Amino acid sequence: MELFRHYLRQRRRTIGFCFLCAVILSVSLALYRLPMQAIAYPLLLCLLLGGIALALDFRHLRYKHQCLSALQDLGELMETSMPVAESVEEADYQALIAALGERISELQLHADSRYRDMMDYYTVWVHQIKTPIASMHLSLQQEDTPLARTVAADLSRIEQYVDMVLAYLRLDAETTDYVFRNHAIDPMVRKAVKRFAPEFISRRLRLTYDPLEGTVVTDEKWLGFVLEQLLSNALKYTLQGGLHIYMEPPKTLCIADTGIGIAPEDLPRIFEKGYTGGNGRLDQKASGLGLYLCKTICDGLGIGLSVTSTVGDGTILRLELDQYDLRTE
Repeated sequence: MELFRHYLRQRRRTIGFCFLCAVILSVSLALYRLPMQAIAYPLLLCLLLGGIALALDFRHLRYKHQCLSALQDLGELMETSMPVAESVEEADYQALIAALGERISELQLHADSRYRDMMDYYTVWVHQIKTPIASMHLSLQQEDTPLARTVAADLSRIEQYVDMVLAYLRLDAETTDYVFRNHAIDPMVRKAVKRFAPEFISRRLRLTYDPLEGTVVTDEKWLGFVLEQLLSNALKYTLQGGLHIYMEPPKTLCIADTGIGIAPEDLPRIFEKGYTGGNGRLDQKASGLGLYLCKTICDGLGIGLSVTSTVGDGTILRLELDQYDLRTE
């Protein structure tokens, strides 16, 4: 109905002109004192033929509208699926669309090429920067002093930021490198916790760790990244006390801290990209990407991620690990 109203508005001048011609013809014939039947018959015939022509014209316009609407999602096939141009104006518009399509394709190819180059560069950079980081870790293992533990903790954070760069870039990739297998939960969590051991020791933070039973179908590398990010985030805002890692039934991994907590007004937005909230304003170096990356990766892994928090009492991060069952294909 909306299309028909639009069609009438588009053809209003033509319809008005035809109506004016019919009125002039009727008045002219009436001035010759012709019978009304002699005037009405050709007038009604003209109106009938005009109505038929109007209906056929609307049917043709509706067909073209449906064709053009279907082309909106065809991308590169758009040019070859265009309706046949019936006027010079339509041909000009189709030529303009074709030129714009070619320009968009060129820009897309250029953007894809730059993105691949950037990915290649950062991938090489990450592997290169990890070599001196690993070397520094080995050097620090030979010393057990407060300064060495502090440097080791800072070095671990540097390595974590390097991993965050690569993870952020890979989020926009067309394909993912997820490899789903059945993994024991406890070794993965212990591996992530071990990375922050120097920080626990240097800051005298307590770790309460309940043995974690069970397995999970997931990608070990990406879930390990999420665990490290969540632990890092918990440690960042825990000034005293410590962390408690435990499992809630049926299979929910919990990371509870005694940190400063999250304000109620910030909780609904903590997974938004770039959102730092009140805690982020206290920590001027916060980027607002850590929890965003964790949430995005968890969505890809099919893992639920939720947060509960009380200001001054701490925060509990929950990972729901029971989404998938391993099936043989």
